[in-house]
Amino acid sequence: MAKRGMKLWLMKSEPDVYSIDDLARDGTESWEGVRNYQARNFMREMAEGDLALFYHSNAKPPGVAGVCRIRREAYPDDTQFDEKSQYYDAKSKKEDPRWSMVDVEFVEKFDEEISLQAMKDDPALEGMRVTQKGSRLSVQPVDKKHFKRVLKMAKAKTKV
Repeated sequence: MAKRGMKLWLMKSEPDVYSIDDLARDGTESWEGVRNYQARNFMREMAEGDLALFYHSNAKPPGVAGVCRIRREAYPDDTQFDEKSQYYDAKSKKEDPRWSMVDVEFVEKFDEEISLQAMKDDPALEGMRVTQKGSRLSVQPVDKKHFKRVLKMAKAKTKV
């Protein structure tokens, strides 16, 4: 079977819940709690080694704070079965889990975040999902040209 090329992603987290600094401290963490079917399906497409832009949502201003790497491919999200978790889903069954999570590892924190407004203002990022009105998905694919442009804007060390 042919190995697929690396895919690129954007993953959103509220910085007061889990930030790029938290991931830098922890090294590796599970990305749980995704409760949108389209975002979940994107996570199920992720492969070990894929890169993702780590986006701080619900921040002032929102923007890309760094880069993480997919460390473990999609597996059942344990929080869906935990009645004490805010992500509990009574309809999800262990024999047929509804929700998945992946593990991510820290790659790089940008010296300065690339704000959503800066990305919207950059003609080279036209068509990038996160810049489009109503883009609320917490996990989304990113075209290579857009990913590279954000890395360039951030003067990142990471290369794709």
